[in-house]
Amino acid sequence: MSDIFISRQPLINRQNRILGNRLNMHPRSGATPRDAAVVLQSLGDDWPANEKPIFLNGGGIPWDAELPEWEAPPNATFELPGAAFAASGAAALVSGLQSAQLSLCLMVDEHAKTAFASGVAFRFIGLDAKRFPPPQMKTLAAQTQPHGIGVAFNVPDRQAFQDCLNAGLNAAASWFFKMPSGAPAKAISPGQAQIIRIMNLVRKNAEVKEIEAALKQDVTLSYKLLRYINSAGFGLSCEIQSFRHAVTILGYEKLNKWLSLLLATASKDPMAQAQMHTALCRARLMEILGQGLVDKNEYDNLFITGAFSMLEVLLGITMDKVLETMSLPEAIGDALLGRGGVYGPFLDLAIACEGEDGEAIATQAGMLGLSADAFNRAMMKALSFAETIQF
Repeated sequence: MSDIFISRQPLINRQNRILGNRLNMHPRSGATPRDAAVVLQSLGDDWPANEKPIFLNGGGIPWDAELPEWEAPPNATFELPGAAFAASGAAALVSGLQSAQLSLCLMVDEHAKTAFASGVAFRFIGLDAKRFPPPQMKTLAAQTQPHGIGVAFNVPDRQAFQDCLNAGLNAAASWFFKMPSGAPAKAISPGQAQIIRIMNLVRKNAEVKEIEAALKQDVTLSYKLLRYINSAGFGLSCEIQSFRHAVTILGYEKLNKWLSLLLATASKDPMAQAQMHTALCRARLMEILGQGLVDKNEYDNLFITGAFSMLEVLLGITMDKVLETMSLPEAIGDALLGRGGVYGPFLDLAIACEGEDGEAIATQAGMLGLSADAFNRAMMKALSFAETIQF
């Protein structure tokens, strides 16, 4: 079986929330549809068990009549180009798709009419923002709307995202929200400063009553912290009722990991929910990838590194300004400032899997001695974990 690394993209809806996710397969030469089916089947229990659609882009592997061999979860949606319905094996493909009753997304091209005439039902209609400018996309959206829900792909920036919505599409799969929405602020806000103060107190092992007093200055912080800790992804057997209870059950080191999420809640960006989801995916992915590669005591630091990697966008302030107010281990700071260090390769890999370069993902994974299977499983676990956290 050929190695196939998988990258991901979130699907953003009109409310700026994550409607679903897109998985892009990056096959090495010689990969077949059967190889892709085996890779997808191997993900097994790590597949996110929710109703949010997960789009599957074969990355050059032609989905053909063998596609139904994979027992696809209910939330899996396969992207198919219109050209597949004009190829020599179209009849077998149509027959297989109709009998398997899979959820499908037709990627619009010059053969779209042939695909619509095939009798195959499409749940989604995909339009590539790189291929179709806004005026043409509006026309195509109107023409294809009767055939499925319109989704844009490869949206370059926030304005293009708005153009897609204005054209009548319902969502977009892209990373445009990772770019800052304006000029960097000169300093952190009072609310952000308060969260950092609490984190510094925890890291310095201050008295519980001193930390509780700081939390009580902003009741919403206590509420958010307890909601994060009690999310299903944390896996606790009992519900945490108070900060003092959290210290008893978790200890300061574990608690600091969850406090790191509070800083992200200070964002006023309209895309904050998607940005936080991304930060949490990075955090959990780095934590999983580090297992067996770094000391157990450093797992939480990997999580915090991933969680903080989106702070420039979330807080609208440069990373060096954020870090100069925080008491963090040098290894975290080095990774966040691009200086490498112990955690740098893990962060580089977490960021690489948000891109379109499969070779970059393979290279970064190879530096850590990770196989495609180990990496793909870790990424799916991270995605599943992020879906359980209540923002």
